[in-house]
Amino acid sequence: MENIDLIAALDQIGQPNILVIGDFMLDRYTWGNAERISQEAPVILLQADTEEEKLGGAGNVCQALSHLGANVIAAGILGTDDSGNSIRSMLENIGVDCELLVCDRKRPTTTKDRFMGRAANRHPHQILRVDRETREQLSPALMEKMICGIQNKLAACDAILLSDYDKGTLSPVMLRQVINLARHQEIPVIIDPAAGRDYELYRGANLITPNRSEAEQASGITINEPADAVLAASMICSMAELEMAIITLDKDGMALADRSGQGDIFPIDPRSVYDITGAGDIVLATVGLCISAKQAGKIAARLANVAAGIAVEQVGAAVIQRDQLRQRLRARRQPVENKLFDLTQAVKISDVHRTNGKRIVFTNGCFDLLHVGHITYLHQAAEFGDTLIVGLNSDHSVRRLKGEKRPLIGQRDRAAILAALECVDLVIIFDEDDPLKLIGAVRPDVLVKGGDYKIEQMVGREIVESYGGLVVTTSLVEGVSTTQILEAANT
Repeated sequence: MENIDLIAALDQIGQPNILVIGDFMLDRYTWGNAERISQEAPVILLQADTEEEKLGGAGNVCQALSHLGANVIAAGILGTDDSGNSIRSMLENIGVDCELLVCDRKRPTTTKDRFMGRAANRHPHQILRVDRETREQLSPALMEKMICGIQNKLAACDAILLSDYDKGTLSPVMLRQVINLARHQEIPVIIDPAAGRDYELYRGANLITPNRSEAEQASGITINEPADAVLAASMICSMAELEMAIITLDKDGMALADRSGQGDIFPIDPRSVYDITGAGDIVLATVGLCISAKQAGKIAARLANVAAGIAVEQVGAAVIQRDQLRQRLRARRQPVENKLFDLTQAVKISDVHRTNGKRIVFTNGCFDLLHVGHITYLHQAAEFGDTLIVGLNSDHSVRRLKGEKRPLIGQRDRAAILAALECVDLVIIFDEDDPLKLIGAVRPDVLVKGGDYKIEQMVGREIVESYGGLVVTTSLVEGVSTTQILEAANT
């Protein structure tokens, strides 16, 4: 799937309602310089200068979903302490529904203190982590209270994400009840599993997202290569009656498979990795966002792969926004591969853009020996809207129109040159003598031709005007044309 198709899929995701159930944690960071050894003992001395608190575990999943544009409901357990109060406050500040966050006076809120040291003013690295937590399961009374609350919220949910760190929230009884309730109401359940847990506990969920070591332990398969991960993912699906499994493979990207053994491998782009903290939470959130909007598993995996790549480039648990995903996808595009489409694809993409309030502009031509006149008019055409589609005459079409000695440049290379222009968004090669079929299918908001055309001469004018579209010409760069250039070269 091309990156522009992923952008279109991302644009189709609205604002789904997603319930996140799991283990909520507070991540505290102490930053400072770590440039010398203590005189008291052979340990690094951290000269602290900054402290901050961030959401961890299920809280980070909620935060990721909120920044990705979902409506989020949080369900879990907090202690009656400062850490619990901080988690609730941070979630409420980003619009998360915290009604199902239950307090337990007998347990501390899971808190992780990370000490981050810089040396020679370079990138900071974690030098120590201190955890405060209990792994005891919820009391029957608190579990019943949470289940009742979940039942009351389910009707409005598009997906349920289970963020399991085995801290006591997702007990076997809780898991079974939640999965059964979701299946009864046909709500997809996506799980980030806890390390070392029996995957039988997740039986009947829709999708699971283990990392490499978790998948190896669950399947018994050593994952040396991505192909091994496809086999492991398929085995996990069969063992726990899951529809799909996506295994995150750090530097090797991701692997997806279903129970039938059908699978795909999604490589990751080379990048500088500073911190993998929270990357699994970003994957769960992105996959959940896609599945809640009924996107295919392959799309979910590809978008999650991109999101995780952005996350690991940042220090600490990162948050990703949809615009960041779009920008990264656009940056990865290769001009010909990701701007050249057939008519069916172009119509689909145009419809998505139009649904999102974007104005579609269409122009066409042979564009043999691209010159300053072409460049000027294409830039002017793009100014009339948000998405510029260029119809390009095929080699056969150019020969019929210009003679057997044309085109001088083949259609693939002409398309590549057009695609390299930032103002051009899509290129469609057509074999007919005129673009009438393209215009009728794409239904552009604006039809544009160069200044050497009169509006009444423009092919497709009647179609565009029939539904209220605009038909315009651009200014003309005098004395420049392909014919004139060729005549000058031959004299």
